[in-house]
Amino acid sequence: MRPVVRTSIAVDSNAFLEFDTIIDTRSPAEFAEDHVPGAISCPVLDNEERARVGTLYKQVSPFEAKKIGAALVARNISFHIENLFKQKPKTWKPLVYCWRGGKRSGAMGHILREIGWDAKTLEGGYKAYRRYVVEALSELPARFSFRVIHGVTGSGKSRLLRALGAAGAQVLDLEDLAAHRGSVLGNLPERPQPSQKMFESLLLKNLLNFNKSKEIYVEGESKKIGQLQVPAALIERMRASECLSLQTDTATRVALLMDEYRHFFSDLALLGAQLDCLAALHGRERVGEWKALATAGEWPVLVARLLQDHYDAAYRRSAAHNFPRLAQARAFTLNSAEQPAIDLLARSILRARAEAVPA
Repeated sequence: MRPVVRTSIAVDSNAFLEFDTIIDTRSPAEFAEDHVPGAISCPVLDNEERARVGTLYKQVSPFEAKKIGAALVARNISFHIENLFKQKPKTWKPLVYCWRGGKRSGAMGHILREIGWDAKTLEGGYKAYRRYVVEALSELPARFSFRVIHGVTGSGKSRLLRALGAAGAQVLDLEDLAAHRGSVLGNLPERPQPSQKMFESLLLKNLLNFNKSKEIYVEGESKKIGQLQVPAALIERMRASECLSLQTDTATRVALLMDEYRHFFSDLALLGAQLDCLAALHGRERVGEWKALATAGEWPVLVARLLQDHYDAAYRRSAAHNFPRLAQARAFTLNSAEQPAIDLLARSILRARAEAVPA
């Protein structure tokens, strides 16, 4: 009896590791909202085609929809083979998925196997993958040990985090994954925030790559980073974790924030719109004072005022309440906005940690 060759695999933490390419056959709109990190978009129906076939299915008949859909799918798969896959060797192993692991991925997987490639489809498709992400993020954070970096706005936490990573530490940069610096002026003009689902996909990918026997450095975040929610299990684990306090003088903080806020210098309308978000908290008069400083080009003065009037008070209200171990945090001082000073501090933190923790 010939052995049964499985043409599909179930979702788990190792499901995507054995494949050379992960192929998402859903429409571009579905792919844009969320996809398996590293997947390439090869729609067998584009946005308009999917809507057209769906309308036929509901308003005319499934048979008519399948006739039209089959022709479109065949044409699009042919395009992908000709333009993306033709040069792949016989040993190439792709994983193909669609919304439910049905017709779209099944069609492409079948054709790729008929050519001679060892193509597999994902059982349950994207829906199964999404369930896996939600379930994994609800239990995985508890398996890790975190060390949470705290400090007032502009103290250099994000730069220190990157320097720690460059020095060999495990680092989870939530603000980078969320494409947002976490404050009212934290949006990145060159990088819109991902969808909530995409953020969670990227977060899970990072967690799965970590060594559970080594601690992870992470910045002390609130529950929201811009418009995105940090998963509850991760926030809970971070808030119960050991803290590290970053102490930075005001001049250094202003210098760091001047660099981060530089895109606002040439877009006063954008800055004004963001400052208006604080009117309910600080009043129109104070917001007007901030805008006047921006109009006059008094950027160092404006940044210092924002630290004094808004950011520092907000930090004091939330940090100690949300992170009970912050009171016992070891303090480290950053006295320069220059990168060598930040790199030196990162190495000092790791050296002090190694000396404090038995091998």
